Amino acid sequence: MKYLVMVQGSQVDYEAMVGNGSAGSPAWNKADLKAMFEHMNAINTELTANGEMLDGQGLAAPSTARFVTVDGDGRPVVTDGPYAETKEVLAGYWLLDCASLERVTEIAAQVARCPVPAGSPDYPVVIRPVDEGGPSQD
Repeated sequence: MKYLVMVQGSQVDYEAMVGNGSAGSPAWNKADLKAMFEHMNAINTELTANGEMLDGQGLAAPSTARFVTVDGDGRPVVTDGPYAETKEVLAGYWLLDCASLERVTEIAAQVARCPVPAGSPDYPVVIRPVDEGGPSQD
């Protein structure tokens, strides 16, 4: 079965990763970044070797996001960057093909063990099954 495994973050977390820490997210140094990338690369290598990895990407900072809605006349309304009230956004994902929910949960726990600087926010790793059947035509 296919699953989307998602990690979350915020703009302040992305800023902390380039050394601009804040009260809610301490600054990362080169060793912190190296440890995080080594951890994630090891997971990617294992998933690829096991044939479970379909895709996986880290996403650019939330400040680069673009939100598109439509107005009453159906014209696009574009807002750049996250909404002010946005606290957490999708930071990265894996699209996996795993034998069971238990297996993808093991993978999510491995992702959750990623090393981060002390005092960093703790976000859950989110698992969503991919609905490959589509809506029922009953």
